[in-house]
Formats: sequence, C-alpha cells, structure tokens
Amino acid sequence: MDSPAGLLIRPELKGDYEKITGLNDLAFGQQGEGRLVETLRRNPLFIKGLSLVALIEGNLVGHILFFPVLIRDGHKVFRSLVLAPMSVLPGYQRKGIGTALVNAGIDEAREGKHRSVIVSGRREYYTRFGFRPAILYGILPPVNLSADLFFALELIPEGLDGVSGIVEYPPEFSGF
Repeated sequence: MDSPAGLLIRPELKGDYEKITGLNDLAFGQQGEGRLVETLRRNPLFIKGLSLVALIEGNLVGHILFFPVLIRDGHKVFRSLVLAPMSVLPGYQRKGIGTALVNAGIDEAREGKHRSVIVSGRREYYTRFGFRPAILYGILPPVNLSADLFFALELIPEGLDGVSGIVEYPPEFSGF
C-alpha cells in the first residue's frame, strides 16, 4: 500500500506532545495509550529519535513509539525494543500511514544499532514487516499477554541468536 501524498514522518518535537496524547486517545477510543506515552517520555530510557509522528499538510495524523525492554532468562538479560503504541487518527486509517510509521521506525531502530523489536498485535499485520512469532526465538510475553499475538523482528542478522526468556516491560506499561 502506498503512503498518502504529502506524508511526512519525523521524530516528535516538544510542541507535538499534547497532539500525540490526543491522537492516541482518539485512535484507541480511551485515554490509556496517550497517558502511557506521556509517562514513558519521562523515563530516562526514552529514546527521542524512536518516537515518530506522521504529518499530512502539517496535521499530525499518526504516531509510533519504540521503547527499550529487557528479555530475561534467569541471570541472563538481553536488550530489545518494544513497538508500542502505534496510532493513526480514525479518518486516516487504512491509507498506509501505519505501514509508513512501522517502516520508518524499524529503519531508525536499525540506524541506532538496536538488535531487535518485540510487538504484540495482529499476525496478518506485523508479519508483513518480517516479524515472526517470538516463541520461535524462545521469547515469551509477560503472563498478561498471549503468545499467539507476540512477535519479534531481528534488526540485524542473527540479532536474536542466543536470546531467550520472558520480556519485561518497564513499569509504566502495567495497567495498559
């Protein structure tokens, strides 16, 4: 699917914060994800270049966030990113904006030398980007998430070699 004409994707700016919160609230029909982004932004692990916005004619129509997570297997700890949340304004959904955001975010994560990304979502959507069931890597979701909806993507060749365990989300994710 092609992106809409005039679509611009860039890192978020301070002036975008309120609009990102409102966008998430509208896209998800609740206030949880908007508050989650606000809270994660205050976490010292937040990576500014991995919170991206999509604009059409200067209007913010989409947002995606990649945030550091840990994969823990006993005493072994591995670093990864989680793609969450991603939102597109309801009137702009199914027009390629989400796809453009995912692709741009993956590119930015690769450039930042990150090894992998984890996501919880629909198989038919995320497998288009190369995500595979995380269980194939020996990676399990936290107990409150379904392994059937949990996927991983290697950003570099063999980026998940030797990695296994349970993904630990930052505390900000609890309750969302």
